[in-house]
Amino acid sequence: MFENLPKSALEAMDWRMEHYQPYFQTLYETELTAENVAAWLKGWTQLGDLIMEVFSRLAVANSQNTADPEAERRYLSYVESMLPPLQMANNLLQRKLVESGLQPEGFEVPLRNMRVELEIFREANLPLFVEEQKLGTEYDKIIGAQTVTWEGEEIPLAKLQTVAQNPDRSVRERAWRLAHERYLADREALNALWVKFLNVRQQIAANAGFSTYLEYRWKAAGRFDYTPQDCLNFHAAIEEVVVPAMVRLLERQRRALGVETLRPWDMNIDPTHPMQLSVDPHPRPALKPYQSIEELEARTEAIFHSVDPTLGEYFATMRREGLLDLENRPNKAPGGYCTAFPVAKRPFIFMNAVGLHDDVQTLLHEAGHAFHVFESAPLPYLQQRETPIEFAEIASMGMELLAAPYLSADQGGYYSPADAARARLEHLQNMITFWAYMAVVDAFQHWVYTNIEAAKDPAACDAQWSALWDRFIQGVDWSGLDDFKATGWHRKLHIFRIPFYYVEYGLAQLGAAQVWRGALSDQSSAVARYRQALALGGSAPLPQLYQTAGARFAFDAATLREAVALIEQTIEQLSAVH
Repeated sequence: MFENLPKSALEAMDWRMEHYQPYFQTLYETELTAENVAAWLKGWTQLGDLIMEVFSRLAVANSQNTADPEAERRYLSYVESMLPPLQMANNLLQRKLVESGLQPEGFEVPLRNMRVELEIFREANLPLFVEEQKLGTEYDKIIGAQTVTWEGEEIPLAKLQTVAQNPDRSVRERAWRLAHERYLADREALNALWVKFLNVRQQIAANAGFSTYLEYRWKAAGRFDYTPQDCLNFHAAIEEVVVPAMVRLLERQRRALGVETLRPWDMNIDPTHPMQLSVDPHPRPALKPYQSIEELEARTEAIFHSVDPTLGEYFATMRREGLLDLENRPNKAPGGYCTAFPVAKRPFIFMNAVGLHDDVQTLLHEAGHAFHVFESAPLPYLQQRETPIEFAEIASMGMELLAAPYLSADQGGYYSPADAARARLEHLQNMITFWAYMAVVDAFQHWVYTNIEAAKDPAACDAQWSALWDRFIQGVDWSGLDDFKATGWHRKLHIFRIPFYYVEYGLAQLGAAQVWRGALSDQSSAVARYRQALALGGSAPLPQLYQTAGARFAFDAATLREAVALIEQTIEQLSAVH
């Protein structure tokens, strides 16, 4: 029967539940045995892959143009009318497999995940998940509509980032204030949306029998290998190890700029990345890695061929098959992501390139996710490809570091040796500042979801964010900018759209730093281990995935200290080159 499913998701873009129902019915009515469970899982995979790819393609179309009412209608229609019955049908199959007592080969981790999904599943939450998705679309529309007038031209906020390299401090300040004032103009709208998000999430947790959304989210996210306390310990380790390193780094920046105190516009212009060190203390033009999107793609492909020929061919395939949407344009949703089209066994990369080195980092990062899709595609069952975020981000952050030696033009990349050193320096500096910023974002969410009634008061959120900012972000003077500082949580889309999805980046960055440390002694072996780990998908527990990649899953100050020492040492070396 399953051989009759469309061979391309494009043939099923308008399918409704009645098209899928006979396939679900066949799966549900099959009596499971040790002999037929593998074929049964294969049928479920064919069906699930089709459903997932249709949804991914609708989501991509919606994010490609937030002003397209038809794309929004089709996406929201799917979210509202399709996702709830599909989740119900999927839940019945999960329950059938778990209750069968069968243990399919290579399915230990997916079975563990299913048991928890069944434990927390409540039919009453299905419409709430739909409501949460719709609120997320509202957030995207608010942010996607944010433009400013700069030098007589109306531009998306992301394009103001080009001013970060302007040597004139007053110009940077003007751009910074313009961007942040524009965000502040949506303060009331975002606050109102926030309260709606919290009410929905509080009800989801209550329906599932949890006293806090934190407890619910921990299980829903499949966090089997660490606890909330581990995260608090990680915050403390960052405060102990990273914050002093960041203070040293920012003092170097202050001296190089020749200013009495560092102000936020001496860091960055983009409100969504406030701790990136994007301002060049030397009067040099901004790094211009490419003149066209075509050139960005071509040079990036050359870099991946240098890292590993197979990875290079993966990226070439994406170029040939139109699986890249890279340029920034009005009404394009913010941010960057990689999604999967599992029937086609292909990834898709979406981002907002504006002509800066940040675009290179973003593309290297998202390509790491894309390589994960390619490497794990041969796994027979869709549930084996559901990779924990804590490791998925090693795929992306690890690729940024593995590709770093090839940024210069003589290696196929974009830059002179001096500019390549400059780009690498910026990346490593931002690794240090990122850990501190990540701690603010994660600690804020721990507070929100253990104090949800208090968090429904946006003023309390402002105060908590400010306190955490002062704890972890030191070396930058925010005096006279209290409203801008306090509303920083508005500018982190994860807080609104994907709750408790941020510490994963900090943990993965620590893992990626360990992969990089291995590459310094043997690049080819490190890349081989990296690909081997990616090929496991989500079929192994987190500690094993990290170990396969040549890293240790850790939260402690000692492991962090090793990574920070390597980063600071490399910063010193690169500073001498550039």
